[in-house]
Amino acid sequence: MTAVDLPGHGARSAQPWSLDAATEIISSAVDSLGGEPALVVGHSLGGYASLEFARRCPEQLRGLVLAGASAATRGPWAMPYRLIAGLVPRIPADRLTRWNDRFLRRLYSPEVVDATIRAGYAFHTLPAAWGEVLGRFDADAMRRVSAPVLILNGEKDPVFRSGERAFVRAHPHARIELIPRARHLANFDDPDAFTDAVRRFALQLPARGPVTR
Repeated sequence: MTAVDLPGHGARSAQPWSLDAATEIISSAVDSLGGEPALVVGHSLGGYASLEFARRCPEQLRGLVLAGASAATRGPWAMPYRLIAGLVPRIPADRLTRWNDRFLRRLYSPEVVDATIRAGYAFHTLPAAWGEVLGRFDADAMRRVSAPVLILNGEKDPVFRSGERAFVRAHPHARIELIPRARHLANFDDPDAFTDAVRRFALQLPARGPVTR
């Protein structure tokens, strides 16, 4: 298993965001695991990047987990993203950081969020990232994914699970699993349930291979 930093995040903080670059990074991560098709897990923006990878590199994909990334970014559902992308550059990054730190510490234990808080946030990337994602994804994107798909959402994430049924109808080997009482950060709300869902999905896949996140 490996975790990757997408453009504008972590060790690639200075790298400009693009879906082309994100797809290449995921592809390289899969190759680094031995070249076999991999199970790719993507959350939120990472989920849309993983969906783009799945469409472009089907030969590298064994299975796909879309977590908090089954809302259409076209049409009226795109409005919340447009508002956020427009608002973020107007707020100082240190203020956004303080707000996010307080939010995470209020909701989660240090064991769950300390590593995220130490790593920091990619606010500078958000306008470019969502600007590229907007208008690009809806349920039709699933029709170009050849591997099985698990749509894994928090039960209480109404925005990002809003298109989950349409996404699942568009793919013959997709299913939905909800984590009870979890919100958008379902992997923080119930890490054990999130990991268990991914593990069970991996065990059901027809061929074995590595996992990348």
